[in-house]
Amino acid sequence: MHESFNQLLRLILPEGIENYFELNNYTKSEEELHLYLDEINKQPEEFVKDKLTSKGFFKEVTIQDFPIRGMHVYLHIKRRRWLNERSGQVVFRDWNLVAKGTRITKDFASFLKEISRYPSL
Repeated sequence: MHESFNQLLRLILPEGIENYFELNNYTKSEEELHLYLDEINKQPEEFVKDKLTSKGFFKEVTIQDFPIRGMHVYLHIKRRRWLNERSGQVVFRDWNLVAKGTRITKDFASFLKEISRYPSL
């Protein structure tokens, strides 16, 4: 995506989201805005000592966000998963640890709480 567009998104989306997700696509109609966010391939801090290999994404989750200019806004989130080469286990970012370990805004905390509600299938 174009850099000025990404800067604009930082004003719209919860603060801090750009540290963990990137905008992959968007669609817009008269009544709805859909933003497609993929978790970036950045190894979770709790596994920094392990060798992880990206194994794609979990099933997409859709969250309704605050309306913008009368349009419903939907965030389509794809969380990443990794294979821990040492243990053979599939691992993923623990959003509760992210929330505890950083100073985050209420909007970003709500975002983390919402995506943590969905099981990692």
